[in-house]
Amino acid sequence: MDAWVVPGYTEYRELGSGGSGRVVLALHDATGVPVAVKYLAERMRADSAFVRGFRAEARLLGGLDTPHVVGFYEYVEAPRGAAIVMELVDGVALRALLSREGATGPEAALVVLKGSLLGLAAAHRTGVVHRDYKPENVLVAADGSSKLVDFGIATDHGTAPGVAGTPAYMAPEQWRGEPASPAADVYAATATFFECLTGRKPFSGENLAELALRHIEAPVPDADAPEPLRPLIRQGLAKDPAQRPRNAAVFVAELEAVATAAYGPDWEERGRRRLAALAALLPLLLPSFGGPATGTTALATTTLPAPPAPRP
Repeated sequence: MDAWVVPGYTEYRELGSGGSGRVVLALHDATGVPVAVKYLAERMRADSAFVRGFRAEARLLGGLDTPHVVGFYEYVEAPRGAAIVMELVDGVALRALLSREGATGPEAALVVLKGSLLGLAAAHRTGVVHRDYKPENVLVAADGSSKLVDFGIATDHGTAPGVAGTPAYMAPEQWRGEPASPAADVYAATATFFECLTGRKPFSGENLAELALRHIEAPVPDADAPEPLRPLIRQGLAKDPAQRPRNAAVFVAELEAVATAAYGPDWEERGRRRLAALAALLPLLLPSFGGPATGTTALATTTLPAPPAPRP
């Protein structure tokens, strides 16, 4: 049996796939607008909890109005499948940049952190915690801007106790199974910032138990970062969530003050140019180039002129 396709769209090729589904490049038939369609894997449709989570991800994306999170167009569910239709972004995953080029430099790292924090701030204002911020879930566009993607395990602030997230970026309280909070997203964003600055993760371990212990007890490795940016690392990676900025918006204000004092008023423009140059080194990964499929969150996008008109 052929795979189910969202009515009203023509698929062109797969952009990525994973255990929970696949993402394809498609055109909206009525307008010709390119989109990314995230399909729920057929085997997951029998799992009612997973289906509820997929619906929740669509509702969350639909409620966010920010250029720093991938845009939402519509959610479609039918007897043969379910899909989220999203903005297509022509860029590459931050993970690909770090894997192939290493550290980005301080100004580019600050730009990534600021864009990510602004995306997280939009979610935090609605009472939602992302819980899985990491380089795989940040897309760097060809102009050096970035967008946050994949709210698949996001949850309401203060709910969903239990260990959840990606180990290298999980805050100490996540390892302890405590309820989700914006401070945990701040920690994950800072861990990614550290990786952009240094080319490595802040903590490592031979196994999960050792990694957990380092996140919970090891000193913050701020000495590895450029001196002017060490206060941001210390704040964002503080062991006690009460000692971190309470949410992403508060951290953005601190970041801008530190960045301007350290690198001058034009730091953001230079950082974006640097990110654009790094993305240009990986043209084969751009959806516009037609490169091979990658992981589901290692996607690129093209900013859409307008969302497809709702179907009657």
